[in-house]
Amino acid sequence: MGSIDFRPTLVAPDDDPYLWLEDVEGEDALDWVARQHKSTLARFGGTTFDADQALLTEIFDRPDRIPYVNRRGGLLYNLWTDADHPRGLFRRTTMESYRSAHTDWDVLLDLDALAEAEDEDWIWAGAVTLPPEHDRAILRLSRGGSDAVVLREFDVLNRCMVEGGFFLPEAKGGVDWLDRDHLLLSSAYGGDDKVTSSGYSRTVRLWQRGKPIESAPNLFETAPSHMAAWADVDRTTNEEQVWYAEKLDFFNTRWHLGDRHGPNIAIDLPTDAWFDTERGWLAVRPRQAWTVGDKTYQADTLLGISFSSFLKGCRNFQILFEAGERRSLSGFYWCGRRLVVAILDDLVSVYEYWTPDQTEWRRSVQTDLPNIGVANVWQFDDHGDDSNGDLIGSVETPLSPPSFSLMEPGKAPVVLKKAPTIFDSSGLVATRHEAVSVDGERIPYIQTGPAKAKDNPPVHMTAYGGFGHPILPSYRGAFGKIWLERGGVGVVANIRGGGEFGTAWHDAGRRENKPRSHDDFAAVAADLVKRGVTVPDRIAAEGGSNGGILITNMLTRYPERFGALFCTIPLVDMRRYTKLLAGASWVAEYGDPDVDEDWSFLQHYSAYHTAMPDQRYPPILLATTRRDDRVHPGHARKMAAKLQAMGYEAHFYEPAAGGHGYGKDNRERAAFIALGFSFMRQAIGWEQDINGTH
Repeated sequence: MGSIDFRPTLVAPDDDPYLWLEDVEGEDALDWVARQHKSTLARFGGTTFDADQALLTEIFDRPDRIPYVNRRGGLLYNLWTDADHPRGLFRRTTMESYRSAHTDWDVLLDLDALAEAEDEDWIWAGAVTLPPEHDRAILRLSRGGSDAVVLREFDVLNRCMVEGGFFLPEAKGGVDWLDRDHLLLSSAYGGDDKVTSSGYSRTVRLWQRGKPIESAPNLFETAPSHMAAWADVDRTTNEEQVWYAEKLDFFNTRWHLGDRHGPNIAIDLPTDAWFDTERGWLAVRPRQAWTVGDKTYQADTLLGISFSSFLKGCRNFQILFEAGERRSLSGFYWCGRRLVVAILDDLVSVYEYWTPDQTEWRRSVQTDLPNIGVANVWQFDDHGDDSNGDLIGSVETPLSPPSFSLMEPGKAPVVLKKAPTIFDSSGLVATRHEAVSVDGERIPYIQTGPAKAKDNPPVHMTAYGGFGHPILPSYRGAFGKIWLERGGVGVVANIRGGGEFGTAWHDAGRRENKPRSHDDFAAVAADLVKRGVTVPDRIAAEGGSNGGILITNMLTRYPERFGALFCTIPLVDMRRYTKLLAGASWVAEYGDPDVDEDWSFLQHYSAYHTAMPDQRYPPILLATTRRDDRVHPGHARKMAAKLQAMGYEAHFYEPAAGGHGYGKDNRERAAFIALGFSFMRQAIGWEQDINGTH
């Protein structure tokens, strides 16, 4: 247990004695963090931790892992990290070379060399290249992994920064090329009138080469209370076309069509609709039921129409997909005149392809996808105007690593690369089960582990349950190596609040319904015991970000069902979350604590406020990173301090870098994970040496 701070405990919603820990770089706060950090490493470090960190680093740095690529102007681009290049190499190659056993890579930028030369903690955050030649790029460079980035123009052909080129100091946001001498800038840089209450860009500016950013005119702006504004150039049309967006909240956006002078046409769609256009066609999915004329389309229905006809007022939609009770739309996009539609049919991946013409929409279906696993299909080309319709497919299961295949229109998929096998899966099985939550809802979960497990094996549980984001059973090589291969069991739960079964499933775990997602997770833990898989003291649960609310509610609401809780980069304090970094952008998911009606339900799942002394809470490790500028590290800091003051076994870990993740490079990421698993093993009594023996 970390050192206890005996400051007064919280007694009222706005009486917060740990506000000083929200001062990220404050002297007192950093002193507290340093003491906590040292104590946690002393308790859970040691030879097993060192060995696990080395093992995981080796896995993350393996030279035979898949170098994932996208295609720009006919060449394949990749960011590669390894032991010698922890920050990464920005590089490219040809398709012919990529298909070969030994790819010949052309290195464009060595980020480690750049960081050393400039004495900066640069972390790669992407590059926006200029089509069609892709000879210039705007690099996105993050300090320590934060969301805020520095923008710098890079000469791809000469492999150097452009002297006197585009440059923007650190801020959240990005750009798109309009032409070689003009950028559309969507950045929070430039003062209070350029940033929303969520910390994102409030404006879209036209930035001309050689001109100071201060002189760049606003083309578009949104209200300061809205989430963000941005713009993208559509290069699939013959004339210049720019999409302008103002994101009202996390699930609502207003769209406008225009050009370099600003928006001209407001798109007549519900703000909650998700849509995509390409080459004269529009596909749209309303999040809620949508009545158009005398027709009502149910939530999550996918509709198609000629875009020019739509702009003229026609609403004669073709229905392409209709949701069912456990059949949902997980995504769609245009690629080379085909609409790619991703479906989850009772958690099984299905891909459909729709090709429209003036008389009909033709449909085909992808086959041979796994019943338990993950299948992803995405565009090979990074820019729509470059696309010839080629797709990339990836398939994996909890026990088989992913493959990487080229899917050309009209041809069978061709495997380009296969990921290495990381752990020994012999004797392991992946099975699907369902728990029954407190209100009778059936909650699916995937269990992976030994076909014949020993009595009361250690079980690791995880879930997310937020923002309509589905969690599917993927191949987790590092987890398999340090948990499954050693005799443990892994469980991934599909709780409400996620997107596994569409909008209704998401809404059933959103705002005032958020506790339902926590009930679901606890129900899965209870079902594992009921089925005789294990006992509560042998269950360790892990969750991060939105999952931090989940894990801390397991602590305060269902402590008897777990032996250990690992809470990472967490959201915890639901009274002040809107005032911390990007928190205001999540009001649509959780509610507004400054509105009495919303606080009336938020207070019941704000574990920072519901934690009470003299309970039987299991041990918990709260871990965050100092450079997380999305979810404030104060959440984890304050929760750990409060629990320690109450006398609970609560530990804290905070590396200096990493952003909203587990580290800025593979070694730091490995340390974060290894420490968490060392804690969980000790807390549930699963002691083992590095070889995995009991």
